[in-house]
Amino acid sequence: MPGTDRDAGLQPERTRLAWRRTTLASSVVAVLALRQALRGSGSPAELAGAAVIGLIWLVFLWVAHRRIRALAAVRPRVLEPASALVVVVCTVALAVFAVAVIL
Repeated sequence: MPGTDRDAGLQPERTRLAWRRTTLASSVVAVLALRQALRGSGSPAELAGAAVIGLIWLVFLWVAHRRIRALAAVRPRVLEPASALVVVVCTVALAVFAVAVIL
């Protein structure tokens, strides 16, 4: 409708909540993969895999936390392409390592 002001505050809030849900889901996947990796014989390969999973998870949390904090601003910045690429790489790598640990 003409003359109606758009409430821009709702979009960043929904996006911030989506980032929190994604972070929670990533945390669950990382914990399950770590648990599976550490249940084995404790070989150096399993420990290295667990370390890589933990590192990927920490990088994802760092990027997600930065984005959540950025969305708290009155006029949030656009997601940087480098941050988006890091999130995609972390997600794919975490999925690959989780599958590798299970097999």
